[in-house]
Amino acid sequence: MLDPDATATPQPVFPRAPSSAAWATMTPAQREATVAALPNSVTELELSPSEGDRHSSTKNDAKDALEGFFRRRGKGLYVGCEITVYYPDQPRFCPDVFVAFDVDGHPREKWVVDFEGKGLDWVMEVHVGGDRKKDYVRHPEFYASLGIPEYFVVDRARDRIYGWRLSGPNARKYKPILAQGGLYTSEVLGLELALEHGQIRFYIAGAALPLTRELLVRLTGAMADMDARLEEEVRLRQEETRLREEETRLREEEARLREEEVRLREEEARLREEEARMRQAAEAKVAELLAELERLRAKT
Repeated sequence: MLDPDATATPQPVFPRAPSSAAWATMTPAQREATVAALPNSVTELELSPSEGDRHSSTKNDAKDALEGFFRRRGKGLYVGCEITVYYPDQPRFCPDVFVAFDVDGHPREKWVVDFEGKGLDWVMEVHVGGDRKKDYVRHPEFYASLGIPEYFVVDRARDRIYGWRLSGPNARKYKPILAQGGLYTSEVLGLELALEHGQIRFYIAGAALPLTRELLVRLTGAMADMDARLEEEVRLRQEETRLREEETRLREEEARLREEEVRLREEEARLREEEARMRQAAEAKVAELLAELERLRAKT
């Protein structure tokens, strides 16, 4: 968002990083002290006015998508978002988003090129309103002069993307990047850019890079599905347990009925034996009475 132009009217002198020649003569302690002394932020005179939610959401989505994609691939990089950048003996600036590859991704308060050992690889500015020359004229000239390989502008006012690229490592003048099928190719990122319903999207092999919030939605949906499957599994296990218990109860009931059948058969056998004994006793008693009757008849 910084406007490095200082040609129209005299400008205040703002802090700069030392030249590379001066940096080369410093001791490690002097270098650390120099970096620490450079301000982390820029002044209001150097910044453009705040441009609202469309501006903040675009740069935040870009940072989120790029950090997530490259870190998932194990690529060492730093994605800065409105971080003050100091090139050697150049006006400091504060791009909306920038990428530097092959560095540690630890948090930073500023980017000092000589201290980091490299400049920026990719820069994106978001334009919503205000001075169009800043993003479309002065920034391309300034960033190209610094040797930044690619520069993109996401114009939310017109819902368009514009891109520029250096033709080689020694070039210091940008050439425009033309859209192919609505996509703008970034050779530096190995990705393609487009605006989709007003939202910045990065693509690889035709697939859009997911944002963290989109991954969270997917994760939430996956967890909900998992919870539903677990609940169903628990229900099935409980039903299986209930059926096993019912099976055990039926087997026990079957065993009880068999025992009852055995008991009834034994009782039936006992009753038959008792009936036979009583019949024998009755028959013996009848025989005894008949014998007595015959004896009495004989006496008369």
